[in-house]
Order: sequence, then structure tokens, then C-alpha cells
Amino acid sequence: MATSTYYAAKTRRPSARTVHDEQLKAEIIRVWNDNFEVYGVRKMWKELTRQGIDAARCTIARLLSRLGLTGAVRGDHKKQTTIVEPQALRPADLVERDFTATAPNRLWVADLTYIPTWSGFVYAAFVIDVYSRMIVGWRLADHLRTDLPLDALEMAIWRRGGSVNA
Repeated sequence: MATSTYYAAKTRRPSARTVHDEQLKAEIIRVWNDNFEVYGVRKMWKELTRQGIDAARCTIARLLSRLGLTGAVRGDHKKQTTIVEPQALRPADLVERDFTATAPNRLWVADLTYIPTWSGFVYAAFVIDVYSRMIVGWRLADHLRTDLPLDALEMAIWRRGGSVNA
């Protein structure tokens, strides 16, 4: 970069957008604090419009993000599949965190997950052969009962010929 370009940029007046953004930031902070710090983009935009401050909704969204301000979210939106009991005993770690296998069917691991859909959650259970990293058994259901992983395990045993090496 040329020296003259650097000093020209350093001494240049701020752009009209930058000046407008700084004024709008002050108004956004004021409205956000006046309304108990719960307004998100939509309500902030509507409130500023009611007060006669014209700004595009996307501009308010950009400035709220830049200021690190977010609206309040009602309820807990995370699906909780496991309710931890602090005093309960944990299952033993039979492989001692060593997820390596010397041959197929020596070590299988299982996983449960959930998938949000339009009509609710679908739960999936997988059994994976550690050696080949292949899913050898799986099952989908609309519930999280014990038969879900057991069906996945039965499928894995059936697909691998019914014999699992010990």
C-alpha cells in the first residue's frame, strides 16, 4: 500500500453510513435499556419506527449483532434426552476409552441421537463397528424407550451373521 493512500484513508472523514450507524447505535442502546433488555430485531425495529427513527430492519439487525445485543428467548428450546441423577452410579467403561479394534466384530459402540422434524422428534440408535467404522445396526422411532437401542443391537447381530467374537 502506498504511503499516501494510508494517510488519505486515515485523515478521511467518516462516511455517511458510519455517521448514521453511530447515531443509530446510541438510539438502539437507549431503547434496549428502556425496555428491560428484551427487545430483539423485530420489536426494536418497530419501536424505533414508532419513535420516528427510520432505519431498515436489516440495518438494525446488523447493528444489534455488532453491539452484541440479543432479544429474550422464551422457554428452553433445547431437547433434553437424558435427565442426570447426580447420585446414580455410572456404567463401567469396559474399553477404558480405547476405541481401537484389531479385526471386525471385536468392538462395537452405540449412539443415540434425535432429529427434529416438522411433526416432532425422531430418535435414532446406531451400532457402529469400530474396526470398519461401519454402521452395522440402526433403528428409528418416535420414542426413547429401551427397545430402541436393543432393536439396533439385534439388527447388528443379524447383519453380522449372528456371531459376535468375544
